[in-house]
Amino acid sequence: MVDDNELRKLRDAAVPAPGESAKARAFEAALRAYDEENISAVTQGSVGGLRLTERAQKLWSEIMQKKLIATPALAGLVALPIAGYATFHMLREQPSPFGDQEKITETLADKPATLKPATVEPKQAPTALEKDKNADADVESRDATQVLVAPQAPPKSESTIAGGSVQQDALGRGMAAEPAPPAPRGELALDGTTNAPNAARVDRMQSAESKLMVQPQPAATPADQIAPQEENRDRVQDFKTNPVHAALEDPVSTFSIDVDTASYSFVRGSLKQGYLPQADTVRVEEMINYFPYDWKGPDQASTPFNSTVSIMPTPWNNHTKLMHVAIKGFDIKPTEQPKANLVFLIDVSGSMDEPDKLPLLKSAFRLLVSKLKADDTISIVTYAGDAGTVLEPTKASEKDKILNAIDNLTPGGSTAGEAGIKEAYRLAQKSFVKDGVNRVMLATDGDFNVGQSDDDDLKRLIESERKTGVFLSVFGFGRGNLNDQMMQTIAQNGNGTAAYIDTLAEAEKVLVEDASSTLFTIAKDVKIQVEFNPDKVSEYRLIGYETRALNREDFNNDRVDAGDIGSGHSVTAIYEITPKGSGGEQIDPLRYGQATVNNGGIANADEYAFVKIRYKLPNEDVSKLITTPVTSANEVASFDQASIDQRFSVAVAAFGQKLRDEDATAKFGYDKIMEIATAARGADPFGYRSEFLSLVRLASALGGNR
Repeated sequence: MVDDNELRKLRDAAVPAPGESAKARAFEAALRAYDEENISAVTQGSVGGLRLTERAQKLWSEIMQKKLIATPALAGLVALPIAGYATFHMLREQPSPFGDQEKITETLADKPATLKPATVEPKQAPTALEKDKNADADVESRDATQVLVAPQAPPKSESTIAGGSVQQDALGRGMAAEPAPPAPRGELALDGTTNAPNAARVDRMQSAESKLMVQPQPAATPADQIAPQEENRDRVQDFKTNPVHAALEDPVSTFSIDVDTASYSFVRGSLKQGYLPQADTVRVEEMINYFPYDWKGPDQASTPFNSTVSIMPTPWNNHTKLMHVAIKGFDIKPTEQPKANLVFLIDVSGSMDEPDKLPLLKSAFRLLVSKLKADDTISIVTYAGDAGTVLEPTKASEKDKILNAIDNLTPGGSTAGEAGIKEAYRLAQKSFVKDGVNRVMLATDGDFNVGQSDDDDLKRLIESERKTGVFLSVFGFGRGNLNDQMMQTIAQNGNGTAAYIDTLAEAEKVLVEDASSTLFTIAKDVKIQVEFNPDKVSEYRLIGYETRALNREDFNNDRVDAGDIGSGHSVTAIYEITPKGSGGEQIDPLRYGQATVNNGGIANADEYAFVKIRYKLPNEDVSKLITTPVTSANEVASFDQASIDQRFSVAVAAFGQKLRDEDATAKFGYDKIMEIATAARGADPFGYRSEFLSLVRLASALGGNR
């Protein structure tokens, strides 16, 4: 039995200080234990570690076996770092209360209100899209010239852009497509890299601390979970497909021509991002008129364009025929082109700070500058919070000065579009060229959200300015904030064109290859009116041009504005007609029979229709009239006997109707469209038609060959 006095003496005795060698051995033992647990020779897979209690027991056993603890006091000294070591591992092994989303939550905390949930739909099988990637060689050569823009991510709202690149990366992973229609779109992976431990270590303890601070990478968001999606603010005019008309009751069709091409580029962008386009973004006439055709043009400039009308069988309906109206504008030779006075009106608001917006815009306008003649004039106006003049009217011969002004454009601010337009028109008037081209070229991604932003107000402003001889064209960039409806409105009322530029190759097409038709107007306010003969045609419908419809009385009213034709422009309109007695009628006949004319019968009974075209020369206000009767002499016996260009344009018309899910082509599959377009591809120097074939394949893969 131990004497209590001896125990008290032992308790009160002074504790001897540990020796330096004992402390060093304890320290080395702790480091070895750490290395064994955290530095594994296994190169792949995972190894199950010891439980926390086992680690502590192993370390304690090793220390005791080497007799590092001579006294209870030394035991207390060593127990403290061991307790800290154990506590650290307990914290590492506990799951984060915020789960794997902790890192993303931090990056989105500043602007959570701009997000909304959207369900990510499963992607299409990769084998279906591989066909498009390995399409024709000429498409690949054209794609090689496209701007190197980051893979298309779902559109960003303007309010989220200021959050910086970290937010953009966080949003990119698992992002759903635009809400209409919901479909998979391109993804950007979250940057999962971590900082490696500092290489400049003072000693092994600092090395160990650096390794301990490396955090595990967050797991990727599962594809079947809900991911945040930014608001899509694209504005597109909705419209209904043209109905079938009974020729006996409503024999006259009137519309304005349309040479815009924005819809085709928009549709192409949607398909290449992996989803079918929204129906209202598909304007069939703009898709048809996107392509150059070798229609017969006029022989002299005094007649600005020539029209060719043909009748052919309908590929998708054995009971109907197509009436194909082709117009070709006079192609001005480069040496005869008038002087150009151009004002670049450029949106530099904060929403333009994306690769496919301002950077692409700058590259596009650089291409145009290289196309102009030395005595042409260029001015540059920008608008954001306020409008400002970046470049006073400058001759194109001072190319370096102009390009430097373009290169120095930077985004920031809101969008004072009204002030920008007024300043652009002021500069255009300042350097006005009589008998020349005076045009404002507006480049933007969206709304005029400061000042006059209503489409009708903008329409009136531009209508008043065009009377002075200054026209306006609009070029859209980017997605997610695009006001296509506004673009169409002001371009039509500004006697200009509307194009959507999504790649540098498209910029080259619009501003270089088609520069003459884009800049040099040869006829304005061009209207078409067709009267069908009810004795030959029971029913008809116009394919496309829904947003360009005019009243019957508007045709002869020179005060009513209409579309313009540029130098060398091709314009195509297609009617589907039902010959009388073919059995393809959709409208029941009148109970009380047909009306008659005074001479007891139908006049010009051998004609299918009578086509009338009104136009004004660029500097005139009184219209001229061109007429063409359509008879059996205009008819071809079979669809295959139609020209290559006619057949290809019909394939594009069928594709546009198919994308809009129209009844006429409901039973006409994408494979049939592909068959027609492939046979009619013909000469394709720029690869436009080959690219079209790839889009048909994409649509078939995304929507099924229904």
